[in-house]
Amino acid sequence: QVQLVESGGGLVQAGGSLRLSCVVFGGTFSMYAMGWFRQAPGKERELVVARNWSNGYTHYAEFVKGRFAISGTSAKNTVYLQMSGLKAEDTAVYYCAASETWGDMWTMKIAYWGQGTQVTVSS
Repeated sequence: QVQLVESGGGLVQAGGSLRLSCVVFGGTFSMYAMGWFRQAPGKERELVVARNWSNGYTHYAEFVKGRFAISGTSAKNTVYLQMSGLKAEDTAVYYCAASETWGDMWTMKIAYWGQGTQVTVSS
């Protein structure tokens, strides 16, 4: 059974940076399409970034382009989300997600979710 375990959330001032980590247990992250979603109070869960590891294609939501970056390291079987230039509107619970195919990621047919990590940006 695949499990995704996130860490790295916290409280940061506007303009600051955080790096979220997602360790993949029971599977190899490069075999899946991996992404980060977020959900703010009273709002729907939304895609932040997703990567198709088979060809390296990456999609960033417009609201994070140029500020956030996804990466991964095989040695630690871990996917990262480096966030910089954080804004108050980035405050949300961030979730790591894995889907069997790239297409599944777009339709939110997510095979595995992490437990979520809270990111709070103070203005």
